Amino acid sequence: MQANLNFEEPKTSLHVKLEASWKAVLLDEFSKPYFAGIKQALVEQKQQGIQVYPPVPFIFNAFELTPFQQVKVVILGQDPYHGKGQAHGLSFSVPESVKPPPSLLNIYKEIKNNYPTYTIPASGNLTNWAEQGVFLLNAMLTVQAAKPASHQKLGWQNFTDAVIQKLSEQREGLIFLLWGKFAQNKAALIDQTKHHILTAPHPSPFSAHNGFFGCEHFIKTNKLLEQQNTQPINW
Repeated sequence: MQANLNFEEPKTSLHVKLEASWKAVLLDEFSKPYFAGIKQALVEQKQQGIQVYPPVPFIFNAFELTPFQQVKVVILGQDPYHGKGQAHGLSFSVPESVKPPPSLLNIYKEIKNNYPTYTIPASGNLTNWAEQGVFLLNAMLTVQAAKPASHQKLGWQNFTDAVIQKLSEQREGLIFLLWGKFAQNKAALIDQTKHHILTAPHPSPFSAHNGFFGCEHFIKTNKLLEQQNTQPINW
């Protein structure tokens, strides 16, 4: 069952789906002032004709594809891609028809390093990962077109920090892949006595050669899952 979150304002509304298990876990967050501020800001930008990515139906796509109890692995990104047609609500992922961005290509290269028989795909769509339990969460769930980090102060980090904390508190044995300093700062939200944290530089072309290549996070993740008698990820 799915639930609707209505981002309502007298002249317009943004109808956003949120998967039922996540809505139950995060119910308290929706009544907090910061969340009302997010809704108001998005409605105002829509009224002003400002292009925001991802499209409204995909803002909570990561939650839709990976229900709360099905999360095995968390890969934390910063904010959505700000180019036309790129963002669809999953960190590092792009829709089927879009060329994989450089950071995602480097992720594929590291998987190839971990699994020599792996074939780097032409597609950058990571929906298959999400459906296997890889929660592809961006810290900011929206961004203005052509303006990276433009929604960094909108309030989304209050929400996504709560998401990370709820996962930490209510689940056990999750594997958090924190790439780059921004993601690694979120380690403070995670109970490391219950969960696994793997850190590495960001897979961006500017930093991947400083330790992302060779981090072996994909094979390490699957070994940790197997140790917990959990189905590994087919990367």
